[in-house]
Amino acid sequence: MKNFIVKTAPGFLACVIISFLSQKIAEFFPTIGSALFAIGIGILCGNTFLNKDCFDEGTRFSEKNLLEYSIVLTGAALMLKDIAALGLSGIGFILCQMITTIFAAYIIGRKIGFNKKFCLLMGAGNAVCGSSAIATVSPVLDADTKDKGLSITIVNVTGTILMVLLPLITEILYKHETLQTSAMIGGILQSIGQVIAGGQLVNPEVTEVATIFKIIRIIFIVLVALSYSHINAEHEEKHIFTKEKNKKDSKIKAGIPWFIIGFFIMASLHTAHLLPEAFTKGAKTISQQFEIIALVAIGMRVKFKDLISEGPKGMIYGLAVGTCQVIAAFILINIFI
Repeated sequence: MKNFIVKTAPGFLACVIISFLSQKIAEFFPTIGSALFAIGIGILCGNTFLNKDCFDEGTRFSEKNLLEYSIVLTGAALMLKDIAALGLSGIGFILCQMITTIFAAYIIGRKIGFNKKFCLLMGAGNAVCGSSAIATVSPVLDADTKDKGLSITIVNVTGTILMVLLPLITEILYKHETLQTSAMIGGILQSIGQVIAGGQLVNPEVTEVATIFKIIRIIFIVLVALSYSHINAEHEEKHIFTKEKNKKDSKIKAGIPWFIIGFFIMASLHTAHLLPEAFTKGAKTISQQFEIIALVAIGMRVKFKDLISEGPKGMIYGLAVGTCQVIAAFILINIFI
């Protein structure tokens, strides 16, 4: 425990300080909001004087763990009826958007010249929840470390770019009408942190609804992993392994993340009026602070050297998939929402 604190403290404290600074600056620019300042200052610091290995553990913890805690606490301020309000049309939109994204990532990647497994990793990362989805399906596909690392980098960079662009696009298309804007942000952005950040650039209501869309996508990671297992099993059976070996290897471990379960437990307790009002208000405040700290960490972990090292081919791939996602979302929102 002591070793964990020592390793985590520098990066975590840096994120907290920048988060505080971002919120103070945002008081003078209320129309911009603290989220954009948090990410921007994080990127600036993470690529200059804070670009040191000693901050890595703390920023990784802040990005991943604090966002998970934030999602659980967000449930304490939501009613189950708010989640159910998306209805079958919302679920239909998410399913079609995810399927379209996976097919687009696969077809574009193969045309550019990337291998099959890498294209499937890109499909999962863009369709579901970024690096978490890639980590989940990598063992299913038996993907190598290089493909995993490259796909995570491209997906995260693409998501960061879209995180800033989508609020501008939704302003043009929907005048930031809550449901359509939330569907596009929550249905496209790769990580939960990017969804929260993109929503914060619009307004708190969009952040809340977009997060619900994103949570539905995360739940569907189980379906994606099962589908990938079948694809990989067929490939292995025909080309490498025996049927018996293939059957053994096709077993996967994919489940709903703990923080999604925690989110629904909190929402259920709040719906049943079992949470004191003071707890609900406190949970919302803490959740918002965790979000800003996590957004700083996201910014600090965006490295310019990674963008340069991947070269034009990888970035063209990522941006092409992102463009397809936006076009598909626009069409599907007109159909379902």
